[in-house]
Amino acid sequence: MSRKNKRDKGRSGVVYSTNQDFAYEYEGSFEEETLAPAEQNLKVMLDKKSRGGKQVTLVEGFVGTDEDLKELGKMLKSKCGVGGTAKDGEILIQGDFRDKVLELLQSNGYRAKRVGG
Repeated sequence: MSRKNKRDKGRSGVVYSTNQDFAYEYEGSFEEETLAPAEQNLKVMLDKKSRGGKQVTLVEGFVGTDEDLKELGKMLKSKCGVGGTAKDGEILIQGDFRDKVLELLQSNGYRAKRVGG
């Protein structure tokens, strides 16, 4: 990485401002509010790519804060009795638990559908 990029720290396009009250707003500085479960459009699918042939159940489409995403992921992992992770708007559950995850999401009021084979 060049020296210029290290000093930039994500401030693209702003060089100098004479405004006393100027505060640079970073692109990722705001966090979306969590939608109600009935307004969420979640997709439940099976994924094997880049995982050494292992299967994971993937839940995509969550709109909300990271804390709420991790809370939902923790609930799904504990109900399925397996490990996984929740980050970047996705929940990964180790193994093929599509039907169980879909049933759990729908019973908690989420709008979820099965995607893929």
